[in-house]
Amino acid sequence: MKTLKLIGGLFILVLALASCKSKEQSSTTGWHYNDSNWGGFEVSAGVEQQAGPGLVFIEGGSFVMGKTTDDIAYEWDNAGRRVSVSSFYMDEAEVSNVAYREYLYWLNRAYGAEYPEVVAKATPDENVWRSRLSYNDMLVEHYFHEAAYNEYPVVGVTWVQANNYCKWRTDRVNEKILVDHGILNLDVMDLRGDNAFQTDVYAAGLYMGEVNKELENLDPSVGGTRLVKQEDGILLPKYRLPSEAEWEYAAYGLIGNTVGERIVEGRIYPWNGNTVRSADKKTYGEMMANFKRGRGDNMGVAGGLNDAADYTAPVRAYFPNDYGLYNMAGNVSEWCMDVYRKLTFEDVEDMNPFRGNVFKQAVIEDEEVLRDSLGNVVYKNIDDDFTRRNYKQADNINYLDGDFESTLRDDGGWNKSAVAGDNPDLAAKLNVPDSVTGLVYKYGTSSLVSNTTRVVKGGSWKDRAYWLSPSNRRYLDQNLSTDWIGFRCAMSRVGSSLPNKK
Repeated sequence: MKTLKLIGGLFILVLALASCKSKEQSSTTGWHYNDSNWGGFEVSAGVEQQAGPGLVFIEGGSFVMGKTTDDIAYEWDNAGRRVSVSSFYMDEAEVSNVAYREYLYWLNRAYGAEYPEVVAKATPDENVWRSRLSYNDMLVEHYFHEAAYNEYPVVGVTWVQANNYCKWRTDRVNEKILVDHGILNLDVMDLRGDNAFQTDVYAAGLYMGEVNKELENLDPSVGGTRLVKQEDGILLPKYRLPSEAEWEYAAYGLIGNTVGERIVEGRIYPWNGNTVRSADKKTYGEMMANFKRGRGDNMGVAGGLNDAADYTAPVRAYFPNDYGLYNMAGNVSEWCMDVYRKLTFEDVEDMNPFRGNVFKQAVIEDEEVLRDSLGNVVYKNIDDDFTRRNYKQADNINYLDGDFESTLRDDGGWNKSAVAGDNPDLAAKLNVPDSVTGLVYKYGTSSLVSNTTRVVKGGSWKDRAYWLSPSNRRYLDQNLSTDWIGFRCAMSRVGSSLPNKK
């Protein structure tokens, strides 16, 4: 009986593997798929995206994005507007010190000997803890490295550093997927930057590492083997920072208050109620987040601590919201992808709203993708195309808010939108400045907004309860860091908007 069960189990496994590349027929031509006798067109059927390590599925939907509390700062930058957000994935918790140290360890092994500046540029600024009138030397010396702080959120990381971490994480996760499929051999001895696995380098056919086996090429005119490609559904999309809309949507966790197509109770915070303490009978009165309760009160009094955290707390402290996300209010604020504009809510689309698009493509030289000295694929902005309807140029950061159309008058006193529009050739003839943004947002004089100013969401350990509402938004230059800003990663969901079901 045991033998029969084993044979039956193996038979089911073979059928399951075969279903990935079944010899089905095309519904439009009748030709066979995955059959070299019929041309070898390959189709992977029944493939659903799996969640990458550390990610939680966020089922998308519609919600009112924007102000849910009084605008006590009089910013007028988050008026309510109904938008829709596609399903996506988000980190269960903020990126921790130990996770970021793993990143630096890998960088040091890959680049430390030849390019130590790569490691130096990625290292968090531990001096963000310094204060002229507060004793924080212990945090400067120990916070990032001490084992006791392993599961605390990394801080002192810029927006640029956070994005580089996301790219590295994408490559490590996809590398492990290919190792698990037996396609690559895990090579940890000969790790150098120029031959280390990178997803886009592999996709371009330029990976020079340890290949164990490749997939059979069913094209009868070519034969042999081939690399894994996007159509196989094996590799995951990239890790990235969440958009502002995604972050706010996920933070509210309104899936817990949805019945049918009705949200039966809105939220001020990522939990129900209008207080910062639990209203659940089992945990009644417990603090829901790590924040500053009032002047001089970061943690309560001995014997009766409120949030029990003087500075940051572990990334999985307190209760998760209804999506299973920890610390979407308090602990540390978090970087988002978006470029900050005060009136973003007036300009962006109502489906996956986002400001910050700069469309790029890989640089091709001598019919090959160009790589830099570190082995990275070199990208450039796509060429302007004024015949298109959906976009005209690569850089759309200023679109409707900072471009010619949104500029009433420039320093010369004439209306550029009427004269040059978005035509760069005409603008050059008219001696239009390169930095159009400066005509609207005079950085350093009347504004702190520029094309490198990024959105920051969520309250932190040093904020009052007002900032715990996911609707509130702040900003900081992408090259700066603080002791109260961290980040978490997200990933787009491809295919169905619904979670995987057996």
